[in-house]
Amino acid sequence: MATTAYPTGTDTPLQSIGAGVLRYGLVIILVGVGALKFTAYESFAAAGFFLNSPLLSWIAPDIVSVRTFSGFIGVVEITLGLLIAARPFSARISALGSIGAAFVFLLTLTFVFSTPDVWQPGYGFPYPSPDPGQFLLKDLILLGAAIWTAGEALAAARLTKT
Repeated sequence: MATTAYPTGTDTPLQSIGAGVLRYGLVIILVGVGALKFTAYESFAAAGFFLNSPLLSWIAPDIVSVRTFSGFIGVVEITLGLLIAARPFSARISALGSIGAAFVFLLTLTFVFSTPDVWQPGYGFPYPSPDPGQFLLKDLILLGAAIWTAGEALAAARLTKT
């Protein structure tokens, strides 16, 4: 019999509500922010992060335009959000979306090390600036949400196999 990290069938109503808010809050953020990547203001705001990243700066504007790269990021975010939302129909598909989202948030957290002015001038580490520091650090909780939803969906997928 498959085992999970928590007892199945014993969730309290509060846990069930929290799980739903966590999963579908993550979906709303990914789909909503992904859709914004197609707007000029969001694509150029995002450029401030990926143009300073040693992992991504070689892509835009050298290979594709900033707007095109931002649109690609938007497609990825929307796709991952929709995969996560598929949990009632397919735990495996949802887990795939959550794992992909975890990688996205790990990548965006690397911007903490490459984006100028992440730490408050005059204070430095560990005092994040309001923007971009605090803005980037919120991805830590989104990473946790993606990891949790991946784990829950993978556990559910294992249970349906037995």
